[in-house]
Amino acid sequence: MNFLADLKEVRNGENDLYVEIDTPGGDADGARRMALEIKLFLKHSGRAGYVIGKNTVYSAGITVLAAFPKSSRYLCPQAVLLIHERRLEKNLVLNGPIRGCLQIIREQLALLQTAEQLEDEGFADLVRGSRFSLDELRDHAMNSCYLSAEKALELELVQDIAD
Repeated sequence: MNFLADLKEVRNGENDLYVEIDTPGGDADGARRMALEIKLFLKHSGRAGYVIGKNTVYSAGITVLAAFPKSSRYLCPQAVLLIHERRLEKNLVLNGPIRGCLQIIREQLALLQTAEQLEDEGFADLVRGSRFSLDELRDHAMNSCYLSAEKALELELVQDIAD
């Protein structure tokens, strides 16, 4: 499955965009790219887009789900969402002159701050129009927040549950 090729076909046609998500997660930056393409389609095509979470909508799948407005988000009854912060595993070695070591620290801090900003943008998209504030979502995301379809509907993160 090639999302960009499939989206190109939809762009070249006259139909609305329909996306199914069933994913254990994956590449956060790849998901951000998909979300950007969805937002551009919705903004410039004059057509609607709809998304349905099928079973597992974990991690990077949340980024794609959040690209759609709440009114266009649906879940199957058995769907489970996993919302968490981006994870980083990195060994940092400081060895050399203090100024050089400080520069390494500054660069890593800038990387983390940028990642946090990008994460907040996606989280803001997800909670827009819901009963969940951005701060509440951030707090839950620190501890890997699993939400059933019913809970996501109760929090107004999605429009409805499709039976």
